[in-house]
Order: sequence, then structure tokens, then C-alpha cells
Amino acid sequence: EVQLVESGGGLVQAGGSLRLSCVASGFNFDDYTIGWFRQAPGKEREGISCISSDGSTYYSDSVKGRFTISSDNAKKTVYLQMNSLKPEDTAVYSCGADPSRSTVRRWVLFGHHANLDVWGQGTLVTVSS
Repeated sequence: EVQLVESGGGLVQAGGSLRLSCVASGFNFDDYTIGWFRQAPGKEREGISCISSDGSTYYSDSVKGRFTISSDNAKKTVYLQMNSLKPEDTAVYSCGADPSRSTVRRWVLFGHHANLDVWGQGTLVTVSS
């Protein structure tokens, strides 16, 4: 079964940290770009970071300098280390995967939404003030 499964969300105080995990299965992890996305209530889904098969990473301006994306190809897992969290980071965080690096990158960098190949179910991150 083709799927992405996120974990690591929870409640944290402003200024705190969380690490999210996205485990892939059912497809060739090395051929895909994996991205992290978030959706706050009443807002559209925002692309915040992605990592391609060659290890290139990209970040939206809203998280650059605070969040770090990484991958462990042997475990087929992508991580999102989130530091200096703010209340406005509260959202459901999902990972998405697509064989097209440009498609995922354009969403993260320019907000160009697309139909990605695979989506996870999401994990809730709540940052209290």
C-alpha cells in the first residue's frame, strides 16, 4: 500500500521545539521529493519545506531559519525539526510526495498548489502562547 504516515505532533509552548516524522512505504522513496505542508483553521494549505532525492532542501520564508528538514533514506523517513515555535505555527502538518521535484518546490517557494502523488493523514501541532 502506498502511504505516508506522520507522527510527532502535540502541544508545545511558544519558543519550544518538536520533531515530526514522515514514514513512507509502498513506493520508491529515492525517486520522490517529500514535502511538509501545514493547514491552519480557515486557511489554505501551505508548503513549508521539501527535500529532494539528491538531498537539496527548500524552505518557505515563514519557517526559514527555524525549521530543518532531513531524511534517512534507509528508514524511508523524512523529519522536520521545528524550533522557536510560535502560536502562528499551530496547524495540521502533513507530508506529501511527488516524483516531480519542481512541483513540490514551486509549492514551497511560490505557493503553487498541485495534486501530489501521495499524502499523509496529518498530525496536529498546537503552540500555546
